Amino acid sequence: MTDAPPGLRLAIVDAIVLQRIDPAKNMHRFYRLGIAPDLFGRWCLVAEWGRIGRAGRLRSTVFDDMAQAMEALVRQRRLKERRGYVAR
Repeated sequence: MTDAPPGLRLAIVDAIVLQRIDPAKNMHRFYRLGIAPDLFGRWCLVAEWGRIGRAGRLRSTVFDDMAQAMEALVRQRRLKERRGYVAR
């Protein structure tokens, strides 16, 4: 297998997985946040959420630089932690 050209190497730079589990409420949720470069030199905050063990929903938000994407990731993580999610 050959390596992809540098512009096509897409990898999540920073990823966080949060979970919220409450058996009494039959709640088994996950929330995954990551940052990845796009093909145009911008940065995407990728959020995936859903029930643990199932395919999740995806949302991607584009930022001009990595610092903005990291700030958004930290804000989203704090919001989810206030709602009871914990890092796994």
